[in-house]
Amino acid sequence: MKKLTLLLMIFIFFSFSPGREMKREVKLSRRWRFQVGDNMNYTDPEFDDSNWELIDVPGCWEDNGFPGYDGYAWYRIRFNLPDKLTDKKLYLNLGCIDDVDEVYINGKYLDGSGSFPPDYFSAYNFYRSYPLPKNLLNFDKENLIAVRVYDSYLHGGIIRGKIGIYSSSEDFVNLLVDFSGKWKFTVGDPEGSYELEYDDSNWNEIKVPGNWESQGYGDYDGYAWYRKSIVFDKSFSDKKLILVLGKIDDIDEVYFNGERIGGLGRFHEKNYYPSEYTYWNRYRFYFIPSHLIRWDSENLIAVRVYDKWGNGGIYEGPIGIATREVYLKFINKLR
Repeated sequence: MKKLTLLLMIFIFFSFSPGREMKREVKLSRRWRFQVGDNMNYTDPEFDDSNWELIDVPGCWEDNGFPGYDGYAWYRIRFNLPDKLTDKKLYLNLGCIDDVDEVYINGKYLDGSGSFPPDYFSAYNFYRSYPLPKNLLNFDKENLIAVRVYDSYLHGGIIRGKIGIYSSSEDFVNLLVDFSGKWKFTVGDPEGSYELEYDDSNWNEIKVPGNWESQGYGDYDGYAWYRKSIVFDKSFSDKKLILVLGKIDDIDEVYFNGERIGGLGRFHEKNYYPSEYTYWNRYRFYFIPSHLIRWDSENLIAVRVYDKWGNGGIYEGPIGIATREVYLKFINKLR
């Protein structure tokens, strides 16, 4: 039932989901090396996969000669990146993967969606688009992608999508510091979550950017909070700094060291007007007053989010700190 009951919902989601203009630079919709089972040595670029099967990507592995198979499997493919892409923002688009994935580039962990057993949850209906850090890539040389996949039942594998390396036509913010990664997270609206002294030790962690539905929170709609502690380099003390929070679905309120520094939308549900639904596709930038910054200790970012329906959370980057000059340049290019 998991594929059939949500097929229409998935179509609607991908037809109307927010996204950047993308160009496929390297086509990876072709035959990949494939092996059932699970072995972390498969991440190694030097591993000899010459005796592995070849399998069509995209396509479920049941239709490629592995009928009825449920469990772990690995995909590997090699590709070259031309030097002309060095200055572009690149993404690996892997389409829909059924159910859980973990992706490695040249032997280094890149990203993943869902969760492997024993804390299993599926992300089969979420489109995988992972930013590619330049330090993981070899330009004008060979690169290796290795994808670990777990399927619980029915169809499995990299099942649909236009697979490849994509560049973005948008000009992205050149961050001083990148805060993407694990943040403290909880659903609900606990009182005092923005305060420095608030105890978040029992909160979970969640990947930012990334919608919370693909990270174990099902179809949750409503309030949630994010928190992250950061340390500023004193060399930034002469700059006007902007907190960059990418795109948030739907509305947000942002605190820095316990003080509200901005937000987009209104949080009273009875006043949640249709015009605010469009906020999910707008970048968030918030000026940090210099008097709030602690240069000799940790600082706290706390983000309150309300999602009305569909996907929710801080779902798209960039995430971090930029200068005012970089922010102005970025905004002017978007206009």
